[in-house]
Amino acid sequence: MNSARVIRGAVAAVVAAFLLTACSGDGNAVPRDWIGKTYSSGGAGWTDPDSAPAAVADAIDGHRDALDRSSGGGAEFLRYGDDMVTVSPYRSGSQIEIEDYRGGYQRHRRYLTNWPDPDSDSFRGGGPGEGK
Repeated sequence: MNSARVIRGAVAAVVAAFLLTACSGDGNAVPRDWIGKTYSSGGAGWTDPDSAPAAVADAIDGHRDALDRSSGGGAEFLRYGDDMVTVSPYRSGSQIEIEDYRGGYQRHRRYLTNWPDPDSDSFRGGGPGEGK
């Protein structure tokens, strides 16, 4: 009787650990794997030879909701925690780049007027330890 209780407890612990691990993915992370599978590798990132930046950004944002979105200079910008995705015009389609939020913000800050400045004391980034 005692061994059955121990086995049930062990099974419950394993199932709980599995569920916690499976559900604990970073919901604010860039969908990097999906982008790699969906778009062609090229240049500084990936390309879509036929779609405009707004359509590509819609698809990426539709796959995983961005924390913030902005546009300017023909490009679309998606913020995911400590990273950002820039979708810019490229030939007849779009180029997709993933970069660190701080570097991307510095590079494109004139279009990101409502986004938090990563160099401010209040910036939390949305990554591990957010809100601490």
